[in-house]
Amino acid sequence: MSSVTEDEAVELTIGGMTCASCANRIERKLNKLDGVTATVNYATEKAKVTFPRDLDPQELISEVEKAGYSAALPAPPAERTSPEQGQEGQEGRDELRPLRQRLVTAVVLSVPVVAMAMIPPLQFTHWQWLSLTLAAPVVVYAGWPFHRAAWANLRHGAATMDTLISMGTLAALGWSLWALFLGSAGMPGMTHPFEFVIERTDGSGNIYLEAAAGVTAFILAGRYFEARSKRRAGAALRALMELGAKDVELADGRRVPVEQLKAGDRFVVRPGEKIATDGVVEEGTSAVDASMLTGESVPVEVGPGDAVTGATVNAGGRLIVRATRVGADTRLAQMARLVEEAQTGKARVQRLADRISGVFVPIVIALAVGTLGFWLGTGNGAGAAFTAAVAVLIIACPCALGLAT
Repeated sequence: MSSVTEDEAVELTIGGMTCASCANRIERKLNKLDGVTATVNYATEKAKVTFPRDLDPQELISEVEKAGYSAALPAPPAERTSPEQGQEGQEGRDELRPLRQRLVTAVVLSVPVVAMAMIPPLQFTHWQWLSLTLAAPVVVYAGWPFHRAAWANLRHGAATMDTLISMGTLAALGWSLWALFLGSAGMPGMTHPFEFVIERTDGSGNIYLEAAAGVTAFILAGRYFEARSKRRAGAALRALMELGAKDVELADGRRVPVEQLKAGDRFVVRPGEKIATDGVVEEGTSAVDASMLTGESVPVEVGPGDAVTGATVNAGGRLIVRATRVGADTRLAQMARLVEEAQTGKARVQRLADRISGVFVPIVIALAVGTLGFWLGTGNGAGAAFTAAVAVLIIACPCALGLAT
C-alpha cells in the first residue's frame, strides 16, 4: 500500500453532473480504485482526488467516463492565462442561454395548463385538448435535458434525480394521452372539479398534464437559478486570479510573460505597475499599495531587503526586485487555492444530502413498482393501479427539487 508521501493530488473538472446523486456516484466510482481517495463537489463541478504515484491520472478520467460523465485534468498555466481565456468566459456566460430558453418556454406554456386544471370556471368545452397542446412541448422540449440525462444514466445502469423527473413527467403525459384517446377524458364537457375529497375511479377520465408541465417548469427553474448561483460563486475566484500581473520586464530589459519568471530572476517594477511575483527589493525605495492583501489603504514604504508580494501595486518610485516565489508558490496562488479548497470541501449537511440522494431515486422507483403490484394484487384493476403508481412518481419529483435546493 502506498504511503502518504508517495501519493499525489489532482483536481479534475467534471462535466455532465445534473444533481447531487451524480456527484455521489462519481465519488463511489473513484474511491473503488486502489489507493484513491476522492471528494466530488456538485456545486463547483470539481473532484479533488488523491492517488498513488504509480497510477496514471488518465485512469481516473477513464473511470469517470465509464460512469457516464466527462472529466479533464487541470489546464497548464500557459493555457489558463492565454488570450483565448476571455473567449472561453464568453462561452461560459452563454451556457445559461439554452436553459433559460427552455425555462421561459416551460413557464409560458405551463401556467395556462395549471390554471385550467385548478380553476373549474376556465374549463371550457374541449379545454383538455388545449392543455395537451400546451403541455406536450413543455414535457418533450423543455424537459429534454432530463430525458437525455435519464437515458444516459440508464445505459450505465444508474438512476439519478433526472431518472425520477423523466419517469414522472413522461408517465403523467403518457397516462393523459391514454385517457384522452382511449378513455373518457377526451369527451366534450369533461371537467376536473377542485375538491378536497377523494373518490376512487379507474383513472380513465383523469389527465395529469398540469402535473407533467408544472413539475418540468419548477425543476427547470431550480436548475436555472442553481446554475446562475454556481457561476456567481466562482466569480470571486476568477476575480482573485485576475489580480496578478500578466507580463514582467526583466532587469536586462526583456519583457516576458509572468509564467516564464523563475526564482532568482531580477525584474523591474515601475510606478503604477503591479509587482509580478513575491520577492525581495534589491534596488530603489517606494510605497507599495498592499490593500488587496491586507485591506490597509495606506501604502507601505519598502526599500532594499524588504519583502514584497505579487499583485500588490508599486505606488511610488522604481524598484528592482529579486523573485523568491513564483507560480503556485506565491501568496496570491495560495490564497486562490484556499478559496478553491473551501468551495470544493463539503459540509456535514452536504454529505448527508449526498447520501440521501444516492438512495432516494431507487427507493422511490421501488415504491412506485410496489404500489403498482399491490393495487393489481388487490384486484383494483390496471387503470387504478397505474394511476397510484404514477402518483408516487409525480409526488416524489418536488422532493427531488427540494434535495437539489
